[in-house]
Order: sequence, then C-alpha cells, then structure tokens
Amino acid sequence: MKDLRKVFIPLNFREKYSYLGAVPFEWSEDVFDAVYPLVLAMDYQARPKWCPRFFLRLLHLLGNGNSVYWVKNRYFHNLHLELTKGIFITDYKTKWTDYDLRISIRGTEKLQILAEAIEDSTYRDGRKKYLMEQIQKLSPGFSVHDTSVKGLEKIHRTLLEVSEPKISSANKDMD
Repeated sequence: MKDLRKVFIPLNFREKYSYLGAVPFEWSEDVFDAVYPLVLAMDYQARPKWCPRFFLRLLHLLGNGNSVYWVKNRYFHNLHLELTKGIFITDYKTKWTDYDLRISIRGTEKLQILAEAIEDSTYRDGRKKYLMEQIQKLSPGFSVHDTSVKGLEKIHRTLLEVSEPKISSANKDMD
C-alpha cells in the first residue's frame, strides 16, 4: 500500500523521480544539490512527453520492485527500459572524503559528460574549501583570494614546510 502511494502521490523529490533509480534524498544536502540538475536533465531525456511520471513509477515498481539491480518481472522491466531509453542512475556515493562524489549512470553521452562535470566541480570546490580551512589553521591572518586547487596546494605545502621546523625544534628543546 505504501509503495502504491509513492507511485500515485509522491511526497518528495526522491519519490517523484524514483523511476530514474537511485535518486538522492533531500536531507543529504551536499549530494542532493550536486545531483539535482543531473536528475532533472535525465528526467527531460528519459520521459516521453506523452507518458505521465506515475506510469513510469508504476512500471519501475512492477518490473524492478523499486530496486536498482533486481528484476521482478521481465515484461514490465523491459517496457520501463524501452520507454525511458535505458536512462537510469545506478549509484552515487562519496568516497574517501565528503567532497569526492562518484555518480554511476546509464544514459546518453551528454548525460555522462554532465555527470563527470558535476563530479569534477564537487571535488574542486570541496578540495578548495578543505585547503582554505587548513591554511587558516596554519596561518590565521593569511588571506587567499580566488585561486586554483594547485595554487592552494602549493601555499599549503609551503606553510607546512615553514611550520614543521618550529615543531621539530620545540621537540628537540624537550629532549
């Protein structure tokens, strides 16, 4: 009964676009904000103009049991694939750090390029933020204006090299 309510009366973004696969929850803000434009682009390309979303959600429920990998009924599964042109989000996750986003999709080359661009921009912005925080810890008065990740890494390395002799000389004084 709960699954049928999600098909006909979706309450949130994830339920509305569930026929596309692993759509992120709205409460995981960083991932949601990053993947949001990709989901909308996939919906635009996957859904035939004459086909309502509730029908695609119903086919996904009957064919796959709302699963990303499991096939419950081959006929409904194949009909869903045919109507959506096989466009599907199989997985998204953060790996190693919270800004290293990985998105796995099945779709057109344009959607693949968009997914890669989102991954790259999320990594670049997250890495910049992390490096800025580390630079501020090492040198609180130091201000850096718009620069590349490589430039920030160079500044961070330089500040680490400058601060390490102070730490090692303090350890020698204790001996």
